Amino acid sequence: MARYKHHAKKIRLGKQMNSNQTVPTWVIMKTSRNVTSNPKKRQWRSRKIKP
Repeated sequence: MARYKHHAKKIRLGKQMNSNQTVPTWVIMKTSRNVTSNPKKRQWRSRKIKP
């Protein structure tokens, strides 16, 4: 990826970075392990972000 990024693309990348986190431990405990994984989790090599 280029060093210079357009502002809109940088915002999209930042949002994707935030949404790529795991489910917090307190959520797993509160739901009695019903919610353990994030369905929107992305691996940077396999799933790409739309430009």
